[in-house]
Amino acid sequence: MTTQASAVPAYTLNSNQAEHHRLRTQSANLRAHSSALLAPIALPPGARAIDVGCGPGGTLDLLAEKVGPDGRVVGVEIDGASVARARAFARERRLTNVEIVTADARHTELPESSFDLVHARLLLANIPAPGQVVAEMARLVRPGGWVALMEPDIALSACYPPHPGLEHMTELLVTAYRHEGADPNIGRRLPHLLATAGLETIETEARAEVCPPNHAQRVVILNLANNMRAKILARGLIGEPELEKLDRDARLHLDNPATLSLPVTYFLVRASKVR
Repeated sequence: MTTQASAVPAYTLNSNQAEHHRLRTQSANLRAHSSALLAPIALPPGARAIDVGCGPGGTLDLLAEKVGPDGRVVGVEIDGASVARARAFARERRLTNVEIVTADARHTELPESSFDLVHARLLLANIPAPGQVVAEMARLVRPGGWVALMEPDIALSACYPPHPGLEHMTELLVTAYRHEGADPNIGRRLPHLLATAGLETIETEARAEVCPPNHAQRVVILNLANNMRAKILARGLIGEPELEKLDRDARLHLDNPATLSLPVTYFLVRASKVR
């Protein structure tokens, strides 16, 4: 199942080997948050779940565990390299109840009301027109089923002592996202987006983690800014030598064990479809 690439708005972040590695590491670091999002959702025997924008692995293993051996999981991804890696991930983990399909998250062309659980993690923050994806997720979930989302809000963060280099890198990242039509603070918008799509029983939780030195999430803002380095430079937001210095100085600050780092707040939101 494919969609013409020319019709698909660009994904904000680059898709390359380094980004796939970052996403795999991120999946491990965010596993507890994803488990907390899914835990309250009760599914019937033989349930069907879908991971929209699953990337190179996403939460396919958690969803496979959630639906059980008699259930089925579909992973949806439009990037060809990510599709291949997701299929390899499913084989490596022996997730025999998982299928990966190539499709646009806005228009999957999958049957309406065909899933008991429709899930996405850190997808909406990275695309323009996220409401279109939420509308598609609402279309895919069956009456009585659940839509589950986890998205970031990097404005709800803390670093102490504050550091001007880290603050400037964060500003550059937010500006670059907005130039792409994306919103790195979309977490706070999730309840409204789900309600607008006609979903009900909206449950919202915010989770923030103080990350110790050497924790991968401690430098997540810097890593995201580096992923978008070419776009930041191309738009003339900063010169390359200055950008490299900001990144270097901010990393040194975060390497200091006396620095407190709470880099992002994640919103976990569940909503059901009226029967």
